[in-house]
Amino acid sequence: MSFARALNVFDLERMARRRLPAGVFGFIAGGAQDDRTRDNNRAALERVRFKPRGLVDIAERGQEVTLFGHRFASPFGIAPMGIAGIARFEADIAMARAAARMNVPFTLSNMSTVPMEAVARSCDSVKWLQVYMPADRERASRFVARAAAAGYQALLVTIDVPVGANRENNLRSGFTLPLHLSPRVIADGLLHPRWLAGVLARTLAATGVPRLENSAVADRPSILAARNAELRARGATIDWAFMRWLRDQWPRALLIKGVLHEDDARAAVACGLDGVVVSNHGGRQLDGAASPIEVLPAIAAAAGGRLTVLADSGFRRGGDILKAVALGARGVLCGRPFLYGAALGGEAGVTHALTLLRAEVDRDLAMLGATSIAAVAAGDFVIR
Repeated sequence: MSFARALNVFDLERMARRRLPAGVFGFIAGGAQDDRTRDNNRAALERVRFKPRGLVDIAERGQEVTLFGHRFASPFGIAPMGIAGIARFEADIAMARAAARMNVPFTLSNMSTVPMEAVARSCDSVKWLQVYMPADRERASRFVARAAAAGYQALLVTIDVPVGANRENNLRSGFTLPLHLSPRVIADGLLHPRWLAGVLARTLAATGVPRLENSAVADRPSILAARNAELRARGATIDWAFMRWLRDQWPRALLIKGVLHEDDARAAVACGLDGVVVSNHGGRQLDGAASPIEVLPAIAAAAGGRLTVLADSGFRRGGDILKAVALGARGVLCGRPFLYGAALGGEAGVTHALTLLRAEVDRDLAMLGATSIAAVAAGDFVIR
């Protein structure tokens, strides 16, 4: 179990780079255009500094947090990641089970190649669902009914993909969606026999050519370019009127994901939504967009306690998570670190990644002189 040697999630990333074909790793790790937004996510977090408090009894401390009526063991969870199955056979199930084991939320992407029902059946725990919502209300209504029947407790509507991003690193590697089986892509796979046998061959044997089993815009489209010209519903025609309609269709927790402007938080309040995810899509959409940590205070202020504010994009350390909490987030979602864990060790690899972050949160709480997540939120622990 090579992943067990990882001391932090950066180690997992380095190990996954060696394990996965270059195109697959680049698809997971890369951003848009010049990667400025992706890289700034880390730089912006590093610019935030802690102001710890001394002489505090931290012998009894906890990192539990309540989100949408459920008490989670930690203030972080697993973010949605499309076609996670390229890194590990049924990676979504591995991540859902690890999240259940650690009592943190797991968010399934509707770009998954595993049916949402199969993921829901795989473990008895809180599961959320992310969606690129189609403007067609009849199709949207069917998707919502399916998600409710499968038992998902929260719906996260992604709003920052009105058009496809310019992901030049994918174009250079040849690994794009829809996927073109070029000689370069095939050669890249052949150079990684463990991935070829354990991921690609196993997937083909079990289900055939991967399909987007939870697509809201089409019925089980193939990921191959020869069979499908468009994989992701575009949000260019989704507006606040649509969100008000959706609020009536979905009685459970309803959030929008991809918020970077405080006016969108105010509009979400007016629509009666339950929360927002402050996110720049991991740097994979608009290059030059703000980092979530840079805009969190303004968005939290605009929410005024009427929304649950979450954040994602670039969070890699327990300290990063506590910085987000100190600046107004109720919790954080992380994506790539857990997919790297899945690539290396399936459920056990994801559990290891979750354990590493949980230990860092606990240690940093003690170092800060805080005994709970609520204390971090209420205290004056950071300098921006």
